[in-house]
Amino acid sequence: MQLAPRTRRIVQAVLYETLAVGVVAPVLSLVYGQAPLSALGLTLTMSLIALAWNYGFNAVFERWEARQTVKGRSWRRRVAHGTLFEGGLALILVPVMALWLDVSMWEAFVADIGILLFFLVYTVVFTWVFDRVFGLPSAARQA
Repeated sequence: MQLAPRTRRIVQAVLYETLAVGVVAPVLSLVYGQAPLSALGLTLTMSLIALAWNYGFNAVFERWEARQTVKGRSWRRRVAHGTLFEGGLALILVPVMALWLDVSMWEAFVADIGILLFFLVYTVVFTWVFDRVFGLPSAARQA
């Protein structure tokens, strides 16, 4: 099944976030003894923050990138992008998690690392399955 590029991005983002919330919320509820609705609220809040951060961070990064004399995305630039993105997101999410879960900043940081590791695996698996179901985007298809 082939989707138009914009439709593909929307379907992918909605499915990605919906499934992620469906997995993370029950785990947070169990691990931290939170009421299911509270864990769902935290997970939705974190998801919205991550989406907003993604949009804002990438806008700033791409502006910086446009001013560089060396074009393209080397592995070094990709690592810098990923590290800065995840580090900035952690700076935002850790205090939110600490307040919401009523835990120390350290406990929230450890939880955030766990969530980050989950998303590392989840993103790879989700993208693979999504591409198998919906096909590769036109930019990735061989001519």
